[in-house]
Amino acid sequence: MNTNLYVVATPIGNLKDITYRAVEILNSVDIVLAENPKHSKILLSTYNIKKNVVSYNDYNYQKKIPIALNLAKQGKTIALITDAGTPTIQDPGYRIVKAFVESGLNVEPIPGPSAFVCALQASGLTTDKFVFLGFLPKSLSKQSKLLLKYDLEATIIIYESPNRLKKTLENIKQTLGNRYVVIAKELTKIYEEFIRGHIEDIIKTLEEKKIVGEYVILIEKKNV
Repeated sequence: MNTNLYVVATPIGNLKDITYRAVEILNSVDIVLAENPKHSKILLSTYNIKKNVVSYNDYNYQKKIPIALNLAKQGKTIALITDAGTPTIQDPGYRIVKAFVESGLNVEPIPGPSAFVCALQASGLTTDKFVFLGFLPKSLSKQSKLLLKYDLEATIIIYESPNRLKKTLENIKQTLGNRYVVIAKELTKIYEEFIRGHIEDIIKTLEEKKIVGEYVILIEKKNV
């Protein structure tokens, strides 16, 4: 069966992390759907990939999905990429994948980097069982409810922005106690850093740091 939509993972920071297969696929397709075409063209130009890049994001997916389906039914091949990492993981890509599957079109994954997997593999925490919650709700009460619901015998993984990092850590401490956590910052980039310790100590450590960049928080599983 011919592939209609390729879901292509791209680097989360270091552009050298793209796979040979991803470059091959991106060179072969007719159209590339990107969350932010301007951003993605940096990657594509690095590997001399010259394609028609069309925006696909949370704001225009309702308009773009029917167009993509129509093009695929005409025999065009499409690659879906995100700003960084694996499409559909904490981004709007799942909607177009669902639409293609429901239309009987073939979707093929092209594996590669994912920030939460990258953070987990170097965290030193339990990896046999984990729960990925993405970005928590802004409401602290909703955060607490979600954390308690998934506080199982598994590592909890969440994403967080720099401006909410301290507040979220304080709420995790209030909800789950002074757990051991690992914070991964700017993975695969020049300023990559892992901060490990109990939440109370981590919060003190962050007081002395400039909080910028992208963060993954990993919470040690509860002891039972």
